[in-house]
Amino acid sequence: MHRQYKLSGLNCAACARRSAAAAAEVGGVLEANTNFATHTLELDTDEGFDPSALEARLARAGYPLQTEAIVLDLEGLSCASCVLRVEKALSAVDGVVEPKVNLAEDRLRAKVYSGVTAGDLIAAVKAAGYGARVRSDEAAEVVDKSVAYRDRFILSVVLAVPVFVLAMGRHMVPGFGALIDSTLGARTDMLLQLVLTTLVLAWPGRRFFTLGIPALLRGAPDMNALVALGTLAAWGYSTVITLFPSAMHVAGHGVYFEAAAVICTLILLGRWLEARAKGRTGAAIRALMDLSPKTARVEQADGSVAERPVAEIATGDILHLCPGERVAVDGIVLSGQSHVDESMLTGEPLPVLKSEGDAVSAGTLNTNGALRLRADAVGSKTALAQIIRMVETAQGARLPVQALIDRVTMWFVPVVLGLAALTFAVWLAVGPDLAHALVAGVAVLIVACPCAMGLATPTSIMVGMGRAAKLGVLFRKGEALQKLQSVRAVVFDKTGTLTEGRPELAAVLPADGVEAAEALSLAAALEVKSEHPIAHAIVRGAGQVPEAEGFRSQTGQGVEAQVNGRAIRVGIPEWVGGTIPAPLQAEADQRTARGETVVWVSRDAQVIAAIAVADRIKDSARDTIRALRAEGLEPVMVTGDAQPTAEYVAGQLGITRVVAGVRPEGKRDTVTKLKEEFGAIAFVGDGINDAPALAASDVGIAIGTGTDVAVEAADVVLMSGDPQAVPRAIALSHATLRNIRQNLAWAFGYNIALIPVAAGVLFPAFGITLSPMLAGGAMALSSVFVLGNALRLNRVSLTKGASA
Repeated sequence: MHRQYKLSGLNCAACARRSAAAAAEVGGVLEANTNFATHTLELDTDEGFDPSALEARLARAGYPLQTEAIVLDLEGLSCASCVLRVEKALSAVDGVVEPKVNLAEDRLRAKVYSGVTAGDLIAAVKAAGYGARVRSDEAAEVVDKSVAYRDRFILSVVLAVPVFVLAMGRHMVPGFGALIDSTLGARTDMLLQLVLTTLVLAWPGRRFFTLGIPALLRGAPDMNALVALGTLAAWGYSTVITLFPSAMHVAGHGVYFEAAAVICTLILLGRWLEARAKGRTGAAIRALMDLSPKTARVEQADGSVAERPVAEIATGDILHLCPGERVAVDGIVLSGQSHVDESMLTGEPLPVLKSEGDAVSAGTLNTNGALRLRADAVGSKTALAQIIRMVETAQGARLPVQALIDRVTMWFVPVVLGLAALTFAVWLAVGPDLAHALVAGVAVLIVACPCAMGLATPTSIMVGMGRAAKLGVLFRKGEALQKLQSVRAVVFDKTGTLTEGRPELAAVLPADGVEAAEALSLAAALEVKSEHPIAHAIVRGAGQVPEAEGFRSQTGQGVEAQVNGRAIRVGIPEWVGGTIPAPLQAEADQRTARGETVVWVSRDAQVIAAIAVADRIKDSARDTIRALRAEGLEPVMVTGDAQPTAEYVAGQLGITRVVAGVRPEGKRDTVTKLKEEFGAIAFVGDGINDAPALAASDVGIAIGTGTDVAVEAADVVLMSGDPQAVPRAIALSHATLRNIRQNLAWAFGYNIALIPVAAGVLFPAFGITLSPMLAGGAMALSSVFVLGNALRLNRVSLTKGASA
């Protein structure tokens, strides 16, 4: 089973690795991965998994699970046994930690792991036989990390600016030092800096110590540990100089309070900007979540309509939808007609006409008419909820390139600590004085930035996946994002992928002595039980449809059944049996040459007719093929249709490689052969018979309007059914991986360049050193640079020559 949890205490990529390693030690955990950008732990577990064991292990590791509080009003409680039943039912819900029912208030307060919704709890309470609804007068408190960091930064600025002015004014403003000495006095000056700096570290900067020091004591130092050690070293040294000047044999104002205060302030600035940028990386998910309305108008038993919270809507409820309202659930239109804007789900800009019998999806916008619909899927079962989970899962993926970063970050902080200690020791031995050694050691601690390395990949993935979702491209498997960039050929199924997938009856060609209507009726009797698009075309074209018995389907060949005691078969010539009359074959060949598909009908192994259906090529298919060729990719078409039909369609599209007349396993074998020829292959399909080929390809791309089996077998889903989303997805893959490489180049290059400068390698030859304050500013901005670069993916052009 796949599970997802939010973690606290993650401060850098090393934390993500350690938390995943700790989770992997828990019994029943098959695989564990942590996304540093989203602070999300992804688990694959078996039946032996115990969530409480995971909670305890992560708490010991210093990365406790995030929990949320949900409050519900209960109905139907009458005694203590009711309380026990409700609490027992809720305890069985995965992710519910502490369900507590107050009988006097008829109220439930539950602590749940992040990801569990009020709807999940309401469903469990109702299953136990009681009513529940979301508290109407108590809103959930949402803590904005960006605001919290902003407030800390502002407070730190207020406290640190006087320290900076007092310290740096002596060096930068002539006569400033003399003025301070004659007014405040040198001793008061140093004591004032001590007090203000202590307030900076103990108040707005305390999280660096409350998180960093415990991590250091656990033997798992992180970014906070580096900041804590660096600022403590500067503050501690300066405090001793201030309070016990004779002990250090240092005269004058050899203190570095301003370094500790300004470092803390600059890093808080970086964290604030980082939190704001991180918030923007999740904008796509929030936009999808915001599509769900909070209430809906539900038809009551007496025919009246009442507004109810969406969490209380159940399958089978009847909803009324006015123009301008968003659909709250997945459902079927019972009456009314309106155009529905589905652009946020499919990427298609034009509203779609919906009337009786049509399906509507949660989150879509009703534009100009009134609809009455039946709820078929609610809450976490809606397509929108599944899309959100799919995008979140893909955003949390760990690409193969992440393995390099993991190996580096595993050793990065310990190595930095070692380098800082070595720097201090070397300069203490050969340098001018203790202060110089201290400044160099602190600069090494502060300038190092594992955060930038940790954010380099996941932030680009998050933004890239979010951009893809806006375009109607959903990555079910995150690694497909990296694999797509190496694709050299794209193999398309024909029907429903390059064509509309809705063939229409073109002609019925009966054999001598057979009525066309009779042959069509017999074929429709079988095809009414089939889900194939050609079957639908035959049924739509038929009048009366007799009853068939003993229906059987042979994938890739045809169907058979008994109709009025006679054996009827519909399918390819080898399946239906019998001899095809020459005139009938000639007519069928002419139809096939025009791109129509011909199926054969036999009765008691005697061919009685050929039925021709035509499937229109999608408007965007030609542009899709041109775009792929412009990127140097080879388009290939694979189909079960006859060779003449396949070649006609391929010729219209400009495809030169065609493999026709193949069964489902033939598509899979074709993909395998093309992989030997080209290397990485993407396969695009929409039907059940495409599932083997989708699974066999390096990247399987399913048309979202196709079957569930095809979607489940795919790595990427095109929600709109537009094949032009294929080159867009490939272009986005290239842009995202290029963006990741840029981030990694910056993160590694930054550390490679500045750590030696901070250590003082330029000092002997050029007298150049790196101030701890400048080191703090550079470190703070390095993560912001990575995040800002990732956010550029929101604006990248998905055309040839685009850059990111």
